Amino acid sequence: MDESRPPQNLVVVGVQWGDEGKGKVVDALAERFDIVARYQGGANAGHTVVVDGRKFVLQLIPTGILRPDKTAVLGNGVVIDPVALLEELDAVEKAGVPVGDRLLISDRAHLILPYHRSHEAAAEQARGVDKLGTTAKGIGPSYEDKAGRRGLRTCDLLRADEFRRKCCEALAEKNRLASALFDGPLVDSGEMVERYLETATRIVPHLADVSAYLNTQMDRGKRVLFEGAQGTLLDLDHGTYPFVTSSSAAAGGACTGTGVGPTRIGGVVGVSKAYATRVGSGPFPTEASGPESEKLRERGGEYGAVTGRPRRCGWFDVPAARYSARLNHLSALVITKLDILDHLAEIPVGVEYEFAGRRFSDFPSEIAVLECARARYQALPGWQESTFGLRDYSQLPKEARDYLRFLSDQVGVKIAMVSTGPERDQTIWFDESVVRGQ
Repeated sequence: MDESRPPQNLVVVGVQWGDEGKGKVVDALAERFDIVARYQGGANAGHTVVVDGRKFVLQLIPTGILRPDKTAVLGNGVVIDPVALLEELDAVEKAGVPVGDRLLISDRAHLILPYHRSHEAAAEQARGVDKLGTTAKGIGPSYEDKAGRRGLRTCDLLRADEFRRKCCEALAEKNRLASALFDGPLVDSGEMVERYLETATRIVPHLADVSAYLNTQMDRGKRVLFEGAQGTLLDLDHGTYPFVTSSSAAAGGACTGTGVGPTRIGGVVGVSKAYATRVGSGPFPTEASGPESEKLRERGGEYGAVTGRPRRCGWFDVPAARYSARLNHLSALVITKLDILDHLAEIPVGVEYEFAGRRFSDFPSEIAVLECARARYQALPGWQESTFGLRDYSQLPKEARDYLRFLSDQVGVKIAMVSTGPERDQTIWFDESVVRGQ
């Protein structure tokens, strides 16, 4: 293998807790790829992309759908609410983006059904002050059923009688649980089954053996960009458990979530904000407070693309980013929202933690440690001039270049691209060969 050649197939992952701006990054990279494949998560993850001043918020459909010559793929690792998917398809096409046969859905992807949403909402309410901060879209319960070997898959929509039988059996069990544990509302089986069978007429034509399709296309020399949802620190195995999502958000999920072998992945690009945010409960060692947090939130528009929830805001966390870099074996970093820091005279960067009188620079597994650890900061000089919309490295203020160099050196990964605004072309490329698959 020629090691000088850039990777042909890439995975794009979030380095933090999600909301890093992966949507824009995937959209920018997709120009040089043929297929964009989503490998995990559900409609609780919103990717926001701005194209020629028009804002698109995608929840399930891969970002590649916005480019008319790309194929978008939903892998088997994604959980799909058929009603939500069709609503999103309608919204995309109404916005002038023809989908046609450019969307493929794995015939092995698991379904989210109404009882998943009601179960999640009731369970979250029952936790009281110990809420996990879920979106109540049924993502977790669907993955629970998948792991428990009692889930329904998209291929079940192919046969109405079989779907009706499986669905009624599952719903009877869910209703018994809801009555016994949560005193929750019961779901009417007849109405639910028929509604979801109606969706089959539009979903079934998109079903495919995604593993076979992707591997065949790769054999033909096509390039695939794998798109993750959420971020590495929300990964079910490696994130801040139990304050995590229910799937493999790290790069390894791209293989199991699409049926592509790991030797076919050429590299992994990690996306990180120039600061840090988190939605929902869980530890956040570099979280800012008071006016500092509010200022970052307002300048960055830090509200959930799907839920509208305000995000918790703070400073770049080196130990967390270094941990993500190791887990994903990052080939390169993309830094987003650099312009949000334009106003600051001094920018704190969390370089290590302190707990029980001990300093450490690794990312601990124990939530009790993370929740109580105090971040130790190194202050870097700000630039206090606008970087919004810049497209050339030479235009960046010296202090901004120094800040980016510091982050790269601390994390141990080179920066390939910096985003300076929401539009596709509001981008500075440092090293295009790493990420563009040329």
